[in-house]
This record gives sequence, C-alpha cells and structure tokens, in this order.
Amino acid sequence: MSLTLDGFGSAVRSNLVAVSRTNLAWATLLDVGPAEGGRRRLHDRLAHALRAAIRDGRLVEGAAVPPSRALAEELGCSRWAVTEAYGQLVAEGYLSARVGSATRVSWIPEAAPPAPRVPREPARPPIRYDLAPGLPDLRAFPRRRWADAVRAVTGSAVHYDLGLPDPDGHAVLRDTVAQYLRRSRGADTRAASVSVCAGVTDALVRTCRALRAEGIADLAVEQPGWRRLRDAATSAGLRVHPVPVDQDGLRVDHLVRTPARAVVVGAAHQFPTGTVLSPARRSRLVRWARDVDGFVIEDDYDAEFRYDGHPVAVMQGMDPGRVFLLGSVSKTLSPALGLGWLVAPAAMTPALREANIVAAAPPVLDQLALATFIDRGWYDAHLRAARRRFRSRRDLLVQTLEAEVPEGRVAGTAAGLHILLHLPDGADSRGTVHAAAAAGLRVADLDDYRPNRSAERALVLGYGNISDTEIPPAVTLLREALRSPTVTSPTPARQVGGS
Repeated sequence: MSLTLDGFGSAVRSNLVAVSRTNLAWATLLDVGPAEGGRRRLHDRLAHALRAAIRDGRLVEGAAVPPSRALAEELGCSRWAVTEAYGQLVAEGYLSARVGSATRVSWIPEAAPPAPRVPREPARPPIRYDLAPGLPDLRAFPRRRWADAVRAVTGSAVHYDLGLPDPDGHAVLRDTVAQYLRRSRGADTRAASVSVCAGVTDALVRTCRALRAEGIADLAVEQPGWRRLRDAATSAGLRVHPVPVDQDGLRVDHLVRTPARAVVVGAAHQFPTGTVLSPARRSRLVRWARDVDGFVIEDDYDAEFRYDGHPVAVMQGMDPGRVFLLGSVSKTLSPALGLGWLVAPAAMTPALREANIVAAAPPVLDQLALATFIDRGWYDAHLRAARRRFRSRRDLLVQTLEAEVPEGRVAGTAAGLHILLHLPDGADSRGTVHAAAAAGLRVADLDDYRPNRSAERALVLGYGNISDTEIPPAVTLLREALRSPTVTSPTPARQVGGS
C-alpha cells in the first residue's frame, strides 16, 4: 500500500481525533512504503511512516493518533501491527499513551540555532586561462589506450590478483617499472627494490619514516621548492633545512653546513627554477652522502620532458646504495591515476617495509593496467607525442612573452612543463598574481614556493594544461596585469599540482 499526505496537515494541527472508516485522511497521511521483498515487516514500516510524519512536522506535538482498531481497519491490516508500531514509538519518545485518553504526539523538534552571519566575499571571477604549474595536458590523456589496458587486465587477471594487494605493489608492475627505469632513465634497479605507491608525496612520506626509524632526524630540501615535500617530511617527524638553488642546482656548499643526513633534490629538472643539477654538483652530492653516511632522495619530477637534447639520466645510477628514486605518472599521464614508484637502496628495503607496515598500495587492477600500458609500448608512444606537443607549446609561450612582455626575462632549461619569468626591478609579483586572477588568469608567484618572501620577483608559468590557442590571450592578460595601476596584497595563493 503506497500512501501519501495531501490536505490533512491542517486537520492534524487542529487535533482532530475522530476517524471514520470512510475518512481516508490517515491513509493519505502515512506513506507506509513497499515491503522491500519481505525484508521489513508491516509494523516496522508503519512505525517508520509515523516517525517520519512526526519529524517533518506533519504531526505536531499534542496531535492525537487514531485508536489502533480504527487505523487498522483504515489501512486494511491487523490491529496487532498498529499496536506494535505505537508501542515502538512510545518507547522511543515520539508518542505518549495514557489510560482512558488518546495516544498523542509527544516529540518536540529542537529549535535550530540561528546560522552565524558570515560576511559575504565578493564573487571571484571565473578562471579563463590557467598558466599555473603542476599539471600535464589533461586533454591529451590517452583514454582509448588506457581503457584498452584496463579491459585487457580485467579479463586476464587471475583470481588471486583480486585478493588483498601486496603493500609493496603487484610483482608484475614492479618488474615493469624496474625495466622501464633501467631502459629510459639509466637507473640501476631490480624489481625487489621497487615499491608501488600513490605518487611522489606518498613515496617521500614512506622514505622519511624509514629514515626516521634508522635514526636520521634532519632532512634538507631545495629552496625554492614544493611545499608539499617539506610538509611530507615534517609529517614523518623530520626537521627540515632549506638549502638554496642557483643556476647549477642545489648548493652543496650550503648543504654541508646543515645537520642533515638526507636531502631531497630534483636533479634532472628542479622545480620551480627549472635548473639541472650540474655534473660537478652531482658528483659532490654523492660524495657528501657517503661522507655523512646519509642518502639522496631524487625526485624525478617531469624528467621525461627535455627539448634541447636527451633527458638527463637519474643520479640513482651513480650510487644505488645511497640514492632513493621517486617517480610517478602524475606529470606524464594524470595525477588522477594515483600511481607512482619508489626505488630504495637494497640495504634500506627492510627498514622501508617495517616503517610502513600499513601503507596501502594503489588498486591492483590499476597497477596491472599501467604495466600493460608500458609493456605494449603505449607509454613510450604517448611520451614521444607529448614531447613534441610541449616543445612547440613552450616555444610559443616564450615567443609570445618576448613580444608582449619584453620587460620580463624567461629562465629555466628547455624542459618540463613550466618556465620562470623574472620581473623587472620594482615589480610586485604578488600584486601581479592578484591582478591576473581578477582578469581570469591563474599564475603562480615564485615566493609561493619559499618559506619566506625574497627580494627576487618572478612568476612560475605552467604550460602543460593550456591549449596553444589560449596562450596568446593569456599572455595579453598577463601583460595587462603587470601594467595594472592598482595592486593589492592578497593572501598567499595555494600551491597548485603535486604528484
């Protein structure tokens, strides 16, 4: 029986108690609902309908409900079902029953406190063009190939692949990643040293926990650099020491003055300065790790994208016993996949596993899909097409900036997914970011990647997730923002992207 409320609210609120067999008011008041395949008994459904009517105000405090016999006759059910429903609601405090008197509603809804008045902020203009760093070209995600990979592994996965995942990752993907890193990044690794994780941040947290368990309490990070890396280290209980970066990469001469025994470095392409760690610095950094009995943690950030030559090989191949290697597909495919890897020195593998006993691996079918995507050559083909696209897009952005913003100076190696635009003396980078946002353009301030503001004024411009046709109008908005007569000092913008 499906029953609804129409037109009886006023009668209930007038505490009408007389109900006749021909009066269908209570039948329309209560929505008893279907039997749900017999899983809910009638008296439970009736109690639920009465409870709902009381809660939403259709039955107010003091309103009388019909005698059990009358309601049973009206609903065409047994009197027992009605008395059971009434008894349940009496026990819950929704109804009260007195001998010689009608059963009435006794529940009073708690008055909701007035909502606090919050000052309304002016609506932010929509972002029309996004030059913030951190994302690849999401329009070019290889949907068909990825779907093919998922379909293939879903059909071919054996039954034990569908059980509890190995915390270190599926053996098939670990072997595939090890082969890929040896072939394309010059790494010295085997499947036993590879752990599958959710991305670079996840890999760094795991690494820092292992270092902390081994007695290493101080970690150096590049400045400027991703704030998420500093946060990951502190969340694992390490003390963080910023080390400056120049045109040759991390300043190892500054690193040796810190108490750190581990350092995170973007050797192939540093974010956000875009520098490449020079050969001399690489050698010196490896020697430093040996001297302090410490480790280098290499963030292989967007290293697959180099446009003026072949990508620089990883440092891990120089000393696999001292270098952790962290990577992901966040900058090559999509951060939505949540797939990355961690290559650990063989001696640290037991400590890494013991310090991360509850670490969750990504979904097994996604891992197997990535292994298939790489093994079938689709990943390499995607990277080749992406390099051509990003190289052309970077050239277009640089040329447009030179024409529209000649007072700026582009810096950074021809690689990756972003450039650094140094502003002229006296320019306000923070004000420029704010003015650009007001015009519908998102850019990032270099100071957003420092713990403190610096005298250096520069913008970080990402070109990964913007189309070629959007670059000229985006640069025009940037030019207007730089020349805006009104400059404010907004709160620091959050960092965009991650891996």
